[in-house]
Amino acid sequence: MKNHAIMIVLLLIVGSAIGYFFLRDNKAPEMTLSPANGAFSTKKPPVLTLQDADAGLKTLVISVSQDGKITELINKTWERGIKQEEITLSLEKLSLKNGALQINVKVSDNATLSNQTEQSFSLEYDTKPPVISVLTTAHNVYEGGAGLTMFRVSEAVKYAGVQVSDRFFPAYQQGNGVYACLFAWPHNIERSAFTPRVVVEDLAGNQRTGGFYYQPIPRPPTTDQINVSQGFLDNKMPDFQQFYPETTDPLQLFLRVNGELRAKNVARLNELTAKTADRPLWEGAFLRLPNAAPRAGFNDKRDYLFNGQKVDHQTHLGLDLASLAASPVPASNSGTVVLAEDFGIYGQCIIIDHGLGLQSLYSHLSSIDVAVGDQITKGQIIGRTGATGMAGGDHLHFGIILAGIEINPREWLDGHWIQDNFTGKWNPVMAQP
Repeated sequence: MKNHAIMIVLLLIVGSAIGYFFLRDNKAPEMTLSPANGAFSTKKPPVLTLQDADAGLKTLVISVSQDGKITELINKTWERGIKQEEITLSLEKLSLKNGALQINVKVSDNATLSNQTEQSFSLEYDTKPPVISVLTTAHNVYEGGAGLTMFRVSEAVKYAGVQVSDRFFPAYQQGNGVYACLFAWPHNIERSAFTPRVVVEDLAGNQRTGGFYYQPIPRPPTTDQINVSQGFLDNKMPDFQQFYPETTDPLQLFLRVNGELRAKNVARLNELTAKTADRPLWEGAFLRLPNAAPRAGFNDKRDYLFNGQKVDHQTHLGLDLASLAASPVPASNSGTVVLAEDFGIYGQCIIIDHGLGLQSLYSHLSSIDVAVGDQITKGQIIGRTGATGMAGGDHLHFGIILAGIEINPREWLDGHWIQDNFTGKWNPVMAQP
């Protein structure tokens, strides 16, 4: 009997040990802090993420230490069942000064033998916005055109550029530390909304907005009427049936292509700007298609008529230049090919990046002689004119794109404008140490 009792006790002890060994939770809570180092501000405070998938979170103590002074920020206990929590560390109420500090975090879980994680993070508290020093002076900007501003910033930044209404034009830092930004007066904003401002944000999240002198020069749009014939619909619309197979009526298909597909193509232009170089790849005035007559201009407000009735309205955002059929097309300036394909309403199309967000577009081509990634020199033949896409006849649609939007190409074909608005500003600033 005594031996039997001893055996039961031993079995219980062994069973408990085995149960403890197999059932215990010995995994400590996980924590991440973003940012885990570097600078932060009260506008973009650190965010702490805690997780314990087994027993769940139990207690949390966070303190902040700076110059030997330790201040408790958070001391809390969770109810059972909380597996994960994200906490924004708001430090506005603490008497902190700009400079180095430590955030100390200690968290435990609800395991029988509680597990604990403790970690310290060294960061920089920064509440001072960066200082902007604009280096360029006269900024005469035509409606639908572009301008260049160059500036310095007192510290490293997350982003810098010029904000115009709802459009942001990125600036690109050069070797001497100066930021260069080509910005535009978009054709489709109200004149009263054209108030360009330099905007920057430092690594801690502090923002600064700065003004600069500019002279806006209105340039009224022109108007035009395009007659859409039944012959054009019968000839062209089968090329676009693949995009909207459910739309069989040629006029309705035309309207979808001229509206919906156009919008998709424009969205792609915005994506391609991410492939720009951070320095100018071009030099001097851009080349125009030789021996070509103008057929349509930039910012032409077009009414489309079918059987005498207005059916659509769009804006033409380039230069239509007509020469002999299948004329060789020279690259307007040096750069890198970022698109060479059948591109919706543009047909066979090439886009060349010239740096600083500036790109040139050549569309309705009958042939393409370059590929994405090719380094192109000014004047190099890249393809031949044609009537692909939504073209009614053989011609070149030539466009200039800045940060994803089409701007007036005529400025970039003018050597005097290039000197006054780019080179004359760029060279003196870039000569500075």
